[in-house]
Amino acid sequence: MKTLVILISGRGSNMQALLEAQLPADRIVVVSSNPDAEGLKIAAALGIQTATVDHRVFSDRETFDAALAEEIDHYRPELIALAGFMRILTSDFVLRYQGRLMNIHPSLLPAFPGLHTHRRALQEGVKIHGCTVHFVTPVLDHGPIVIQAAIPILANDTCQTLAKRVLQQEHRIYPQAVRWFMHGSIRLSDNTVTVSETSAHDFVIFSPGLQE
Repeated sequence: MKTLVILISGRGSNMQALLEAQLPADRIVVVSSNPDAEGLKIAAALGIQTATVDHRVFSDRETFDAALAEEIDHYRPELIALAGFMRILTSDFVLRYQGRLMNIHPSLLPAFPGLHTHRRALQEGVKIHGCTVHFVTPVLDHGPIVIQAAIPILANDTCQTLAKRVLQQEHRIYPQAVRWFMHGSIRLSDNTVTVSETSAHDFVIFSPGLQE
């Protein structure tokens, strides 16, 4: 049985995108660090099994991560997908699931790791922004990249408009990355991801305004 575990802390719009993507998984379980997360209601309404490991009842990150790992291991998942999971995971937790722990980040990594990515992109005046699906490593927002989507930054963009357009791309590429993984199409070697089902040779991203 192929099982996908999705970790959330809030509404989980990327979680919803994954749940609605008809992924090749026999079972999907949504686990939240917050018992009041809106995403739990969304998942339940879609008939998805849910569970909660409330981070507030644990004294430190290590004990919370241990309890979270115990819950996850109960389902024996092929893949664990972070979808708005607002907790910094310990190195022990990350290494426990090395090569099976995915995240989506709202920037074109390695540019703009961490928070406030859209504001920082606008402040730096970059012309292309986007999102990245990557395998999680102990270094925050720094792991083997599976897939990226890029959009142009427009002259009238604000943090809000840019975030909205990037989020639309997140909802496209995260299900694709998970689908590849569940199909066994991803090969991970050191810091490089190869996907056997696709080739990037015919795809080029141009900076906005570039003349042919």
